[in-house]
Amino acid sequence: MKQFMDQDFLLGTRTAQELYHDIAEKMPILDYHCHIDPREIAQDRRFDNITQVWLGGDHYKWRQMRSNGVEEYYITGDAPDREKFQKWAETLDRAIGNPLFHWSHLELQRYFGYKGVLGADTAEEVWNLCNARLREPDMSARNLIRRSGVTLICTTDDPADDLRWHKDIAADGTFDVQVLPAWRPDKAMQLEKPDYPEYLERLGNSAGMKIRSFADLKQALKARMAFFDSMGCRASDHGLEYVMYVPAGERETEEIFARRLAGEDISREDQLKFKTAFMLFAGAEYARLGWVMQLHYGCRRDNNTAMYEKIGPDTGFDCIGDAAPSGQLADFLNALCIRGALPETILYSLNPNDNEAVGTVMGCFQEAGAAGKLQQGSAWWFNDHKEGMTRQLTSLANLGLLGNFVGMLTDSRSFLSYPRHEYFRRILCSLIGEWVENGEYPWDRKRLETIIKDISYNNAVRYFGFSLEVK
Repeated sequence: MKQFMDQDFLLGTRTAQELYHDIAEKMPILDYHCHIDPREIAQDRRFDNITQVWLGGDHYKWRQMRSNGVEEYYITGDAPDREKFQKWAETLDRAIGNPLFHWSHLELQRYFGYKGVLGADTAEEVWNLCNARLREPDMSARNLIRRSGVTLICTTDDPADDLRWHKDIAADGTFDVQVLPAWRPDKAMQLEKPDYPEYLERLGNSAGMKIRSFADLKQALKARMAFFDSMGCRASDHGLEYVMYVPAGERETEEIFARRLAGEDISREDQLKFKTAFMLFAGAEYARLGWVMQLHYGCRRDNNTAMYEKIGPDTGFDCIGDAAPSGQLADFLNALCIRGALPETILYSLNPNDNEAVGTVMGCFQEAGAAGKLQQGSAWWFNDHKEGMTRQLTSLANLGLLGNFVGMLTDSRSFLSYPRHEYFRRILCSLIGEWVENGEYPWDRKRLETIIKDISYNNAVRYFGFSLEVK
């Protein structure tokens, strides 16, 4: 029987162990997509206790606590932090096979030196250990980033944001990790939202203009893109239901926009026409600026209406949506390609049934001189567990070039989430090690070292255009 989460955790073969410990484990981390608050980095936030850093904002854990019958008072309510932590520890007792069990214990090992098992009976011990450790100087937000081997972070930022915290971080010569904005314009596209006119006013104020037409909206967005670009932005990110392609002419798009500003209800078809026009404009601008376009889709959000009305969005009531129409994805990419305006693009579908479709669509738009221009994003959200990652890696290897993959992203609001990269790298090395030991790939140390280093870090560095490559 193997010891629980020992140094060879998830590494079932000698080859996997060598690939991980000699190569992958030593690589730094490029966090090219996350939801960390740049204000907390700028102010070098310290945390009073483990609940603040572990449970605040983590809807992954909230969902599992609800699955364990925990009252909302102990999840997003006003219960004391110690009691919230106890409820999470009790939930872990039931979480056999869940990736949160692995992640939680990796984080306890790496940041707090705790090699035991967290549960109801050890909660007091772990609470006291973690809180004492959090009081030490190397456990501030910035030091947690440094200790994790992170070289660069891309946050997620609205076009109307003034990026004041990014400015403060850039001006501070004592912090050597780059923190760059990433462009997330979802609110500018979601004309069906009740507060859309109010958002347009905010966006217009940030761009120094009034937005009275779709042409005005595009002009305001271009002005804000120029500002983000001056602040080092290299990537956009979109949260979509799916990648739509319902084309409309310029006049029709303007009419749809005008009717929305006049307070009229917009039909589902007209919403899709407007969003298609918006995305075609955005994609062309990203190509012009040399930005990467990231498309996250396949999520059905806010399914529990009663809880949404009570505690709002991003609180753990989303699910995997239907498989996306690959024909519309292909048509959208083709429309940009015809214009010579297809940017480097990463496609993330939350529905794992889309893996093979994404792989085949990408192959239609790869280009000479741009290895891996289109990428299948890493297993995302409900799929970033052992089976989901293995399935995504295998599908990509079957239908594309795994060696060009840009690898793992954190996609988290927590400064303790970086062991997710370790989890991914262990799974990657396990899969490749199995192929080698099965005679499906040769034991060529130099070639394998290049592949592991590239997927772990270097491919992302090159893809986004950062000067951080590790030889």
